[in-house]
Amino acid sequence: MQKICSLLLALLLIPMGTIMTWAAPGEGQDAQTYGLEIAVETDRRDRGFGDSEVQVIMELTNAHGQRSVRQLKILTYEVASRDAGDKSLVIFDRPRDVKGTVLLTHSKILDPDDQWIFLPAIKRVKRISSVNKSGSFVGSEFSYEDMASWEVDKYTYRWLRDEPCGDFTCAVVEARPRYENSGYKKLELFIDLTEYRQQRIKYYDRRGSLMKTLSFHKYGKYLGQYWRAHDLRMINHKTKKATRLIWNRYEFRKGLDENDFHRSALQRIK
Repeated sequence: MQKICSLLLALLLIPMGTIMTWAAPGEGQDAQTYGLEIAVETDRRDRGFGDSEVQVIMELTNAHGQRSVRQLKILTYEVASRDAGDKSLVIFDRPRDVKGTVLLTHSKILDPDDQWIFLPAIKRVKRISSVNKSGSFVGSEFSYEDMASWEVDKYTYRWLRDEPCGDFTCAVVEARPRYENSGYKKLELFIDLTEYRQQRIKYYDRRGSLMKTLSFHKYGKYLGQYWRAHDLRMINHKTKKATRLIWNRYEFRKGLDENDFHRSALQRIK
């Protein structure tokens, strides 16, 4: 999910006022180098936000078009080190059957992400095994893997092409996971070359078949620098199910610290 959805969350991190643009690979520049440059520039433009909190409406649509709605909030703590990823909390407020459910994620680079979920019905904290992270997160079309932040060094990159995407020209960059137990063979990132924002992500399963597509809509700019999409739509091409995330009331630099993202705090979160 925005800093959630694995890339949604990997190109997270040259001075702030410098504007950099890339042309298609020039003579002597290969597609891997160019793809990595695009990823690094996307990442650079999103560094320095510190922490954030956002209210989210999650709409689940099944294959028959029936919908259910959940209300949650997401807290993110930016980790400045390139050796570790960001930390996040997903806290469910409604409806009653999921109220109080909390997912804590400590994103890593090549090591397995640390994830724990607090289930209020049994009043227990359960650790999510790395081999189970391709499973559905609370019945949505996002997996536990998707909920970790996207860190540049988690993937290898290859530029495929430039193509029109709405009002922009997008670089289409292939990203392949370097870490073990990924549910994906590869992702295709559609990054606009104007502001270096994700416009679309295609997820391919371990056999290389297109599995899901995530699209980003209604971007807003915060603190004069940080772009955030307010409408994310994940479509599962195999199950015909969909999940929509509507983001509201972004707040940045609230003074969160790492203690707010410790496993021991899960049962105390309201």
